[in-house]
Amino acid sequence: MSRQIIAPAEYREIFLSDRPLVDLRAPVEFAKGAFPASTNLPLMNDSERQKVGTCYKEHGQAAAIELGHSLVKGKIKAARIQAWLDFFSAHPDANLYCFRGGLRSQLTQQWIREAGLEVPYIQGGYKAMRQYLIDTIDNTPQQQQLLILSGITGSGKTEFILSRSESVDLEGTANHRGSSFGKNVTPQPSQINFENSLARELLRHQERQESCLLLEDESFLIGRRAIPKVFFSAMQQAQVLVLEEPLEARLPRLLDEYVHKMQRGFEQHYGAEEGMAAFGAYLRQSVEGIRKRMGHQQTEQLLELVDASLQTQQQRNTTEQHLEWISLLLEKYYDPMYQYQLEKKAERIIFRGDRQAIHQWLDERRSNRQQ
Repeated sequence: MSRQIIAPAEYREIFLSDRPLVDLRAPVEFAKGAFPASTNLPLMNDSERQKVGTCYKEHGQAAAIELGHSLVKGKIKAARIQAWLDFFSAHPDANLYCFRGGLRSQLTQQWIREAGLEVPYIQGGYKAMRQYLIDTIDNTPQQQQLLILSGITGSGKTEFILSRSESVDLEGTANHRGSSFGKNVTPQPSQINFENSLARELLRHQERQESCLLLEDESFLIGRRAIPKVFFSAMQQAQVLVLEEPLEARLPRLLDEYVHKMQRGFEQHYGAEEGMAAFGAYLRQSVEGIRKRMGHQQTEQLLELVDASLQTQQQRNTTEQHLEWISLLLEKYYDPMYQYQLEKKAERIIFRGDRQAIHQWLDERRSNRQQ
């Protein structure tokens, strides 16, 4: 006979292996936050859950259970059981869970068993697994030395992060590039989903047994997603590596990031004409986002250059003119801000160099730790 309950000791393996999970919570619960490998196949929809919850508060558990059975019966019950059976047929290693690993999990397990299939549910449910992931994030700085990769805008920090196994990509997890021009075509995850995915990446990093945890230098907010406070506080105390890159290498990289990649993304998402319009709106909105810090006059100048570049691009099918506003953006905004921020980190800087030098420094550090 198969196991009926998955104990908390298996949480780590569940997240490391991306084990398929059936989330029995109502859609409104799932939308607020879920686990990366979970699929929402609820026992009750939002309306049913609300009615049962109200009944529970007013008349107690027995009445609520009775009402639940009256709401989920007949064809509705059969359809939901079939959806679970189809999922577990496609994913034989999957588990199920509800909010606390209580009645919803047990009832669903019973109905599935009556249909001829044994599926274990996860003890503690979503609440306990979510707490496990929160603890993973908060405990990581105590278990692993953090190193922060800093570098002026356009120096290629994200490329470097993605090339190193010691790294976890915070911006990729948040689906945002971390600046006023960092918004992607697709939306950011919810705050809870960002944290859940971050914890999973930290667990994977622990499995690799790296000599350090390398993170890109970030503000507390990456777009609209906040780095958990305990973790961010540790980042603010960590030693810093500075990636140095000349302006002639930064400009074409930013042209590719801000213009080429973003235009392609909008056009793939919306189609050519609507995508180009959305791309132009993204550039203008990004400029407007720094108006208070850049000042009215320079912001208006930047907007004029953006509009002129877009017009030239459409008329001549060239993007070279975009380098004018990108250069101004660096000169008047990003570079002064970076220098100011770097001065505040001066005591924490332990190495500076180009990408080859930092690769070599990290490789030597790893080698020394392994000896």
